[in-house]
Amino acid sequence: MKSKAIKSILTVAGLFAATILFNSCGHSETKKEEKSTAPTIHSVEVFTLEKGMMSTTIQIPGELIAKHSVDLYAKVNSFVQKMNVDVGSEVKEGQLLVTMEAPELSSQLSASASRLQSQEAIYAASKALYERLLQTSKTAGTISPNELDQALARKNADFAQLDAAKSSYKEIADNKNYLAIRAPFSGFITARNISVGAYVGPSGKGSEFPMFTLQDQKKLRLIVLIPEAYTSYLGDKNEITFTVKAFPSEVFKAKINRLAGALDTKFRSERIEMDIDNSQKKLLPGMVAEVKISFPATEKTFVVPKAAVANAPEKVFVVKIVNGKAEWVEVRKGREAEGKVEIYGDLSEGDQLVKVATEEVREGSEVKVKKD
Repeated sequence: MKSKAIKSILTVAGLFAATILFNSCGHSETKKEEKSTAPTIHSVEVFTLEKGMMSTTIQIPGELIAKHSVDLYAKVNSFVQKMNVDVGSEVKEGQLLVTMEAPELSSQLSASASRLQSQEAIYAASKALYERLLQTSKTAGTISPNELDQALARKNADFAQLDAAKSSYKEIADNKNYLAIRAPFSGFITARNISVGAYVGPSGKGSEFPMFTLQDQKKLRLIVLIPEAYTSYLGDKNEITFTVKAFPSEVFKAKINRLAGALDTKFRSERIEMDIDNSQKKLLPGMVAEVKISFPATEKTFVVPKAAVANAPEKVFVVKIVNGKAEWVEVRKGREAEGKVEIYGDLSEGDQLVKVATEEVREGSEVKVKKD
């Protein structure tokens, strides 16, 4: 009996202790939960928004090309007879580069010349006959009008045949003139793909590669593709500087001469060109240049530190302080330079913006401005 009474007392005591422990834990968790739901007040540094002038400089690769460059091919099927130039040769406009031979053209030209002489004789005869008949017809009753008309028609037909013979002869003669290839402009031979005796022509194996490549290297063009974001700041005669790997310590200068006026559909960029005087032949076509282009400020815009602009997945924004609360203002970025960036949005001069904007400073949350 005594043992049973002791067990009952211990059981009641255990239940009482468990109840106290449970109530104590529940009360502690409630306090923690209440503490965690208390609003967080962020302490932030702010600055006053003002407009300023921003000038930027970008560095972008460009390519140097010859101002004039041409691949020279053969016009007619022929064989190389004599070459007067080689790779690296400097040539003048009109200079003879290579002569070719095509025996069949000489035969065709001789045959055409014979036909031309024959047609000239036929026309001379028909013309003389018509003139005699015309003179005789002045005596009444000697020549019938029909006979005179037939003589005139024969003379006109022979004249047409003479014109055709002349055109045929000129065509073959012109083709024979193509056997001599001359320089279309002054420059340098940069490639040669033929040798004496090689077959060349307008089609087939002989035209797989050009006979020569001629480039004007004394004047070069610098080609640069400008990203779309900077095209509105471009203008004619803007100065640029560039360097090349061959002369890393030397800085070259140029001015923008031509703007494409349209964006490339593949790269979404605008092509610009600069003329480079290369009379000393220091630069070479094909070189890659590191180009620096300055874009001077044209108007005042809102310029803020980069840290003041937050990039969230849903939008780009700055945090404005209004009556002690945070307000997210969506903005668009412009140019960037020296740790600052242009912004465009629903803002006004004098607005108080957070210096370091983050998503932790939630929309509508209370903030405390740090004192300097």
